[in-house]
Amino acid sequence: MKFVIKKEDLYNGINIVEKAASTKALQPVLANIYIETIDNGTIKLIATDLDLTVTAQVDAQVEEEGKITLPSSTLKEIVSKLGNKLITFEMAPETNIVNITCQNSKFDIIGISADEFPREVYNVDTSCADCLEIEIKPLTKAVNQAGFAAASYEVSNLLSGIVCDVQNEILEIASTDGNRLARFREQIKNPEGKSQRLIIPSRALNEFIRISSYMEEDSVKIYTEKTKIIFKSEKTTLISRLLDGQYPNYNLLIPSESPKNALVNVAQFIAAIERVAIMVNDKTCIVKLEFSNNTLKLTADTSTSGKSEEEVAINYSDDEISIAFNYKFILEALKNLDSEEVRVGLNTNLSATVIRPNNDEDFVCLVMPVQIR
Repeated sequence: MKFVIKKEDLYNGINIVEKAASTKALQPVLANIYIETIDNGTIKLIATDLDLTVTAQVDAQVEEEGKITLPSSTLKEIVSKLGNKLITFEMAPETNIVNITCQNSKFDIIGISADEFPREVYNVDTSCADCLEIEIKPLTKAVNQAGFAAASYEVSNLLSGIVCDVQNEILEIASTDGNRLARFREQIKNPEGKSQRLIIPSRALNEFIRISSYMEEDSVKIYTEKTKIIFKSEKTTLISRLLDGQYPNYNLLIPSESPKNALVNVAQFIAAIERVAIMVNDKTCIVKLEFSNNTLKLTADTSTSGKSEEEVAINYSDDEISIAFNYKFILEALKNLDSEEVRVGLNTNLSATVIRPNNDEDFVCLVMPVQIR
């Protein structure tokens, strides 16, 4: 195997795939990036941890065909430190040692045979799979706005998934971890009127958002094949398993109206929470909010550090109410708003609080309060 490649092209290709490489692999080859020559002008990079697989095609001048796997972290570090010149990769026949040269720099890396890399993770047939083509910008916007509430990623946890529901020309993204819920609806182009509802691991969608910045197209093709989902652009492919199970009927949990409502400036709300939270108990992260007579009072205290307090002028004329939250949940919801003002819908101090951007029904977030003893 021998090819010559631009540093920028190779470094971008490594960045696209490297997050899929396993960091705790029982199989050492899963910590490597698979490299294969495709034709005279292209090489393919692949990384996988068996749950998530990412492939990227990169332009290169191929002189001899071949394939090998090289350690992901070592390869990225070497390429990042090389000068912005052409890089030559050459592997001697019947060895797994790859010689990398760039001007006066030379490295010999010991790889693992490409034959040990699991082919089944990237050999998928999309010819008979269901396909939905969707614009990248509205998809990434919807996932960014409503994907943050998913539970921490676990292979078997359904709540670590994000619901992706396409009905006619509406894309609905929703996630929940049991303590909070976020939903966002976005208009999309769907001329064929295809409908699909999938539960996609949050890690896969977040990884797609990251690598979408490298895609030159305006849209991506999404294939579903049995238990897998495939995001495919011209040069990049992401393959992930789908989650299977009965996801909570979250739309039934979202109230259309709230008995008490406050209108708060988002920037002021965020700044006040971040200042008050300096004094929270790190284990509980509780901040108390008191709504009364056009004023929001925020307090936090710990027995070891002390107490913090701040008041924010708001628009509120309903009955006084005190309610406590894990401040991180409120903060994350506010930071995902695309609005200068937020409507806070309240009921009781034990009922879910509804957070919506003012004059916008596309986004909604529910946060469960904490009971103060």
